[in-house]
Amino acid sequence: MNQNEPIRDARQLGVPKMLLLGLQHMFAMFGATILVPILVNSQTNAAGESIGMPLSIQTTLFFAGIGTLFFHVCTKLKVPAFLGSSFAFLGGFAAMGAMNEGIYAAMSQAEKLQYACGGIVVAGLMYLVLALIVRAVGVHKVMRFLPPVVTGPIIICIGLNLAPSAVSNASTCWWLALLAMAVIIACNIWGKGMVKIIPILLGVVVSYVVAILTRQVDFSGVNAADWIGFQPFITDFGGSMAKFDVSAILVMAPIAIASMMEHIGDMSAISATVGSNFLEDPGLHRTLIGDGIATSLAGMFGGPANTTYGENTGVLVLSRVYDPRVIRLAAVYALVLSFSPKFAALIGALPSAIIGGVSFILYGMISAIGVRNVVENQVDFTNSRNLIIAAVILVCGLGFSGGLTFNVGGASVTLTGLAIAAIAGIALNAILPGNDYEFGKDDGHNSGNLGKY
Repeated sequence: MNQNEPIRDARQLGVPKMLLLGLQHMFAMFGATILVPILVNSQTNAAGESIGMPLSIQTTLFFAGIGTLFFHVCTKLKVPAFLGSSFAFLGGFAAMGAMNEGIYAAMSQAEKLQYACGGIVVAGLMYLVLALIVRAVGVHKVMRFLPPVVTGPIIICIGLNLAPSAVSNASTCWWLALLAMAVIIACNIWGKGMVKIIPILLGVVVSYVVAILTRQVDFSGVNAADWIGFQPFITDFGGSMAKFDVSAILVMAPIAIASMMEHIGDMSAISATVGSNFLEDPGLHRTLIGDGIATSLAGMFGGPANTTYGENTGVLVLSRVYDPRVIRLAAVYALVLSFSPKFAALIGALPSAIIGGVSFILYGMISAIGVRNVVENQVDFTNSRNLIIAAVILVCGLGFSGGLTFNVGGASVTLTGLAIAAIAGIALNAILPGNDYEFGKDDGHNSGNLGKY
């Protein structure tokens, strides 16, 4: 067999190597996936006050595994993609944690989480709406209303809105935060093989070990936790189920616009990597359905939104093993680990300074993804129309830091800055003349581009 030839059926390598390949994919997704509940638990406002909500690591891992397996069923077992927890919704969690008006005035953080998860359920259903539209009219017509000049600045706002939280956490112990950042940067820039694929996980592990050696970790919760146990949505069914409110839906659901664009970009990237057009077979509508239902299912039982993971696409490039079976093995590993409360407590004991250091990189990367979306699609900012749309989105997303609250039919409704930015951007793009965006038009140099201006 030619060593340069990609492997599309990993069974030819034998079971032991397949198991290791699945483990590699689990490591690639693991650091980012478990960081979402850690970050949601430790979020603070600009004054340094805690606004965190008790999102479960066990539940997150469980629905990452279940969501990935369901996605593979929806896509006819053809697409080698892993669905991990989405960072795009962190801004929504922070906004929900800080809400103290109307019904949220005297509400516990645990109950606020339930309403936030209700918004995630609706966000997942928005995927289904887009899937139906794509199926009915075709992807080219749909994408005309969601060009990079809208989605790029929205993604940028998501990262920038989270920046104060990163600084607040890192300030609890700057040297530990800087250590985490240094390890991540070193692994990402100079690392080889697996080291380059899992810089976030290594950054957390190395700085965590140093924190333990310098006695900065409280293990009392770890010692009290059981080795084996069920997820909170099983042990406390009613206390973890999603609840629904218009304000929470308006906070969380608009974020689906950005995450759907991320999904489309990831599908394009995976197609280019593997050499198969997954947007046509099994079809973009199928991948959206798989991602959307996985997100709604997780939200219904108290978990975060799911999204396709670029980290695992990196593993595909490195290993040149394109068999979706190894991704499904990683999903099974995630399910198994989700049944260990002691493991969850060990992760929960992570010092907030480490979280801050990691957040410095991750939150900046979210904004950088938005910039990349604009650059790769060659958005022309010498065009006044595009400049106006991006300017309004950025000012709305960053300027309305406290959101906008108003009454509708006696109910108090709060729009976050991100929701206002999304509405304004889509409306301006539809109203202003001169929209010359063409989805799918490529110059041949970058197969990952979604279109050109």
